[in-house]
Amino acid sequence: MYVDTDWRDQVVALIPALRAFAWSISRNGADADDLVQDTLIKAWSHRDKFETGTNLRAWLFTILRNTYYTSMVRRRREVRDEDDQHARALTFQPTQEWGLAIRALQVGLDQLPPEHREALILVGAAGLSYEEAAEICGCALGTIKSRVNRARARLLKVMDIDNPSDAITATREGASIGV
Repeated sequence: MYVDTDWRDQVVALIPALRAFAWSISRNGADADDLVQDTLIKAWSHRDKFETGTNLRAWLFTILRNTYYTSMVRRRREVRDEDDQHARALTFQPTQEWGLAIRALQVGLDQLPPEHREALILVGAAGLSYEEAAEICGCALGTIKSRVNRARARLLKVMDIDNPSDAITATREGASIGV
């Protein structure tokens, strides 16, 4: 590959001027160095587009200036988030486990006798009092309490949950369907 050493030497000679210009627009040494490096990479990559006999200094300064403005536009769209606070606020808890847990609950409820399922849904899901559920089902208060208790116990067994306090944890971890 042929490299025009004269062109390369001219570019290298302009590096201090490029760095000074980069610092004057960025006001930061590290950013200035990055700008000069990006400028040199772009110039080298597109050296075939440089027209011999034109002003190399102006061409390089134009590349540097355009690179700076492009980075400024990009930075306006970016959010500074060194401590990941913003990123954490954008995350969502995975829903797959809850989907599995709901499916396991549906299968478990389907395995309950209809009167137990009805009592558990009225009291547990709909939030009705035992008295209201007994009135809706047309049975005694003690009967509804018994049905809810039996339904809860059977549901825990079907879902393979040993301790009722573990039910929330088990559903978050994806309870087994237990069919």
